Amino acid sequence: MKRSGIFIKVFIYTIIFSALLVGATAALFSQQLMFYFSRLRMEGISDAFQRMADQSQGEDDITELARRFYERDPSFQFYIRDKAGHIIYETPGADLSGIAIGQQPPGGKNSTILVNLNKDYNFHALRDDVFAVNYDKWIARALVMLSAMFAVCVIGAFVFARQMTKPIQTLANNTTKMSNLEEVPPLPERKDELGTLARDIHSMYDKLKDTISKLEDEILRERELEETQRYFFSAASHELKTPIAATSVLLEGMLENVGDYKDHPKYLRECVKMMDAQSKMISEILEIVNLNNGKIVPVPERLDIRHIVADMLPNYRTLSEANGQRMVMNILDGQTCFTDPQMLKKVLSNIILNAVQNTPEGGEIRIWSEPVADRYRLCILNTRARIGDAVLPKLFDPFYRVDQARSRKNGRSGLGLTIVQKTLEAMEIGFALENTPDGVLFWIELPKAL
Repeated sequence: MKRSGIFIKVFIYTIIFSALLVGATAALFSQQLMFYFSRLRMEGISDAFQRMADQSQGEDDITELARRFYERDPSFQFYIRDKAGHIIYETPGADLSGIAIGQQPPGGKNSTILVNLNKDYNFHALRDDVFAVNYDKWIARALVMLSAMFAVCVIGAFVFARQMTKPIQTLANNTTKMSNLEEVPPLPERKDELGTLARDIHSMYDKLKDTISKLEDEILRERELEETQRYFFSAASHELKTPIAATSVLLEGMLENVGDYKDHPKYLRECVKMMDAQSKMISEILEIVNLNNGKIVPVPERLDIRHIVADMLPNYRTLSEANGQRMVMNILDGQTCFTDPQMLKKVLSNIILNAVQNTPEGGEIRIWSEPVADRYRLCILNTRARIGDAVLPKLFDPFYRVDQARSRKNGRSGLGLTIVQKTLEAMEIGFALENTPDGVLFWIELPKAL
């Protein structure tokens, strides 16, 4: 449909309706108008006749009086009869055919209007001339009046069609933009049905955009999740394949009693050691899968932050002292949080162990907490350490190791920070790993206990 199509249709329909209304009005009142003008004409002639009758009183020459009257008003034809029925005067254009002496004028064309001038004379005006109103003039006036009425109807139809179709055209243009997901300004406030329709359409469009935005976010999240899972399982298969292949080689060598593999106890212990490492890695993989699937649900409790950290530090002091490191804790008493104790311990265990393993000799591992709004920010800083800006975002990826050879030698699976990330996300706790002037800082924000 063309942009102006509805305007043209409404305009044409309104014009047709107006024309029919004007035509019906003219047809209905035309007879009344003709009768009205004829009546005025008859009254005028009657008055003229009466004046003539008054003037004829005392006059002997009625024919002279009639002649002068005709000269003053030649718009109609008449004749005068005496008492005996003889025609004593007739106007030059009067058609008296069929009118005999002493007879009444017949009906039809020559029918007359009779006025008694006095007891001796009768004045007969021909009816056709009496009703011969100036129709040309009347028709001209009627046409002017009808044209004016029709012009008013056209202007009214144009204004009406424009007022009716303008908001509809605007709404149609807006819906076209909506179909292309373009920004659409709201229509001016209206109190009628069009205003209600416009509000409903804009409300539906806003909801549609929100739904599309959510779907796009969901699709993006699903793609990221699929990519993460694909990378995770690819890395997991690689991590599991290498030690399994090594164990298979050891077992085959022992079965064949080849060379040094004859020392079965030695290499069986190596196999058991590798299988224990694999068992631990598989447990961590299953834990990550359960966290992703929401099978591990936090059970929050009221916890004392200083108490829970202090209970964990002795497990790592021996290792830190062996590395020439110093552990410092500065957490005030009375700072309590509301979270899952087992999941929090799992997170702190991985973070503190990671700090001990990556703090150089002579460095410090500082642990403190500080209030931030309705939370306590628990900070763990390992000094004299720094992580490259390109490496920092990758540390939470599964099986990522900065030093592959050293990490494998130390028995690191590369899943520690991945477990920390998934656990904190399940607990809905904010966290960050960042470089500071003093070293590498890992902080988590624990909700305050009410």
